[in-house]
Amino acid sequence: MPRGLLVLLAAALLVSGCAGSDTRASPLTGTPAPADAPALAVKVDNSPAGRPWTGVEDADVVYVEPVEGGTTRLLAVFSSRLPASVGPVRSARESDVTVLGAYGRPGLAFSGSAPELAGTLAGASLVPLTPQTAGSAFRRDAARRAPVNLYADPAALLAAAGGASPPRDIGFRFGATPSGGEVVRHRDVVFGTAELGLTWNAVRGRWLVEPGGGDPAVPATGGEPIGVATVLIQRVTTRPSAIRDAAGAVSPYAVTTGEGEAEVLRDGRAYPARWSRPTPTDPTAVLGPDRRPVAFAPGPVWVLLVPAGG
Repeated sequence: MPRGLLVLLAAALLVSGCAGSDTRASPLTGTPAPADAPALAVKVDNSPAGRPWTGVEDADVVYVEPVEGGTTRLLAVFSSRLPASVGPVRSARESDVTVLGAYGRPGLAFSGSAPELAGTLAGASLVPLTPQTAGSAFRRDAARRAPVNLYADPAALLAAAGGASPPRDIGFRFGATPSGGEVVRHRDVVFGTAELGLTWNAVRGRWLVEPGGGDPAVPATGGEPIGVATVLIQRVTTRPSAIRDAAGAVSPYAVTTGEGEAEVLRDGRAYPARWSRPTPTDPTAVLGPDRRPVAFAPGPVWVLLVPAGG
């Protein structure tokens, strides 16, 4: 029996075993999760100085977003489970607001933002969580230097985010391994001057994440390298935003509405696709050449927002 079908059967058995309890198939992972668990997004550093990450291994979905200087940051979304700590927490960007528009009303934890973004954040359907609004949920790590020394307690963040809602359908569809596809054991993805490697580990049934094109990422707390079931490589248009960093570099805005080329990596294979999303509150459809949804493997998903033509 194909491995993808076995995973689905196991998930179905787990759901049936939890009959009567308040669980559902998570719209973020396709696996059983508490039905009323709010969505919490945390902006995480992705520079060499900010690694290894803390808590990212427990995220349901991780977005890799282009930022100023050709580098990237992570937007890690938690709902099914919460780590004890997550970070280093960094500042929000305009792209975060649009990405999270499909989730409903998630919490968004970040260290701060440029003044130009204040109005956008205030008017967005999310609960902003910063050291100013949820101070007791944040701490500084004396062993690290600012700005990569800010960490947060997700449970405390959610306690401060009373209006955060469970995630809605964001467009992911989960199922058995599709037919066809190209056998892929490794993929390097380039974002300007940044690079992310992905290597298929058949024993674990996961893509190992290799930031900077180097060794697989191991959580700061130790353990196995971070692995994900599905990777969506989503090619997006970028345009300058109103935000500049301290050096004056303009932060790009990743346009996640409209449509574009995509590629889905799962089960050691790559599937060509196109993505489409009419408005920020709509889910993102990921369709194959046959115009049918490309099924993701149940489990954590990473979405790489790669500048088109990059």
